[in-house]
Amino acid sequence: MLEPSHQGIRDAARSDRYSKEVAQRHRRRSRLSAVLPDDPSTSSDREFDVTSALTLPSGSPLASSWPEAPSGSQPLPFELDHLLALRVPGLIATRRHIHSHPELSGQEFETAALIHRELSLAGLKPRLLPKGNGVICDIDGRPDGPVIALRADIDALPLTDPKDVPYRSTVDGVCHACGHDVHTTVMLGVGMLLAQLADLGQLDGRVRLIFQPAEEILPCGSLEVIEAGGLDDVVQIFAVHCDPNLPVGRVGLRVGPITAAADNVTVRLTGPGGHTARPHLTVDLVDALGRLVTEVPALVSRRVPANSGLLLVFGHASAGTRYNVIPSEASAAGTLRVMDRDTWDQAPKIVAQVVRDVIAPTGATVDLEYLRGRPPVTNDARAIGVLTAATAASLGPEGIAETPQSMGGEDFSWYLEHVPGALARLGVGRDGPNVDLHRASFDVDERAIPVGVRLMVQTALRALAAAR
Repeated sequence: MLEPSHQGIRDAARSDRYSKEVAQRHRRRSRLSAVLPDDPSTSSDREFDVTSALTLPSGSPLASSWPEAPSGSQPLPFELDHLLALRVPGLIATRRHIHSHPELSGQEFETAALIHRELSLAGLKPRLLPKGNGVICDIDGRPDGPVIALRADIDALPLTDPKDVPYRSTVDGVCHACGHDVHTTVMLGVGMLLAQLADLGQLDGRVRLIFQPAEEILPCGSLEVIEAGGLDDVVQIFAVHCDPNLPVGRVGLRVGPITAAADNVTVRLTGPGGHTARPHLTVDLVDALGRLVTEVPALVSRRVPANSGLLLVFGHASAGTRYNVIPSEASAAGTLRVMDRDTWDQAPKIVAQVVRDVIAPTGATVDLEYLRGRPPVTNDARAIGVLTAATAASLGPEGIAETPQSMGGEDFSWYLEHVPGALARLGVGRDGPNVDLHRASFDVDERAIPVGVRLMVQTALRALAAAR
């Protein structure tokens, strides 16, 4: 056993250097894959110059200090709270870099390179997913211990960032409007702290970090991770998701379904086309499209129990280009969301029948594409027990918040089809009116990052202990 004065700090000089220089590795508009280190001990002489956009202002509470443990909480073992406090400025800089350099679903190659590099610098051995746009990294502790997985999603959305901040997106039409930059940064922080415990021989098993691409699209990136062996030997899996409706220092927990199932529905209508003066001689596709988008959602909801929460909403509808021409093609696309698994299983058949019934009298030809998305995220009771204890340890009992089931979809659900686990909602709410997820102006209170790190470190340690 090491002497108490040395516990938790593998290399004090290296840890302090990291907190001061992390942003130097993230030069604005740099090609991240071009700076992957061949040697994890890369010296600071080879790092890039820091930019003003990624530098925290002097005197900022985030830049100067962070409480080693919130009031009412339990300290992390082996002085990890002190190490986390040193690294908070670097984590904030990393989040800002990721935010200013977002990548769309399936294209997260530079983000994956950044993750690979940071984990390598922490002395770990990450591996890229087969496509190169995601990362899996095992932190090896006791070889006969269980395997616990922690997942972060890393992709951004196709939205233009309107925020007036130094870390505004530099990529036209792409921004992090769902908090995945925070999820990624939190998990990097977790990896750096757990690597210290592993080096000290104080990790009771293996913790697998999963940095997953393509959460926002179909097919889901979680399926790629599973196919690549991401769940091999895993006994439990955990994740957090930003929640702007909760303040920093609060974590939303729920046993059972916490999100809805979400599928994509696309309907294409065709007909011969014609003149708007003689609709009786053709098929009026604009009329048919109007019936589709107004009648089908209401009728579908009448085919299932009201408490199933089925919701079909069309977000796109298109027909024609001229005011006096009846088009030969029309289409509508939307999402179907439902709260329970049984109704989700029946949904494709119900939607297909209702669409046919509504469109049949119009004479239009129907082509329905129903793309299965993701089932509800259903939190395991034992996993929520672990998260509850971890939240109390990280934030005190007052940090625990009950959270309702959301109509949003999350492909974390596919992991839970294979192993038990749970997703928690991490409070990131800012002062003043909060902006909801998937709005381009969405931003977070960055104090949530060290909160998330402490939460997930506590979660991993408690899950390993409970699984022994």
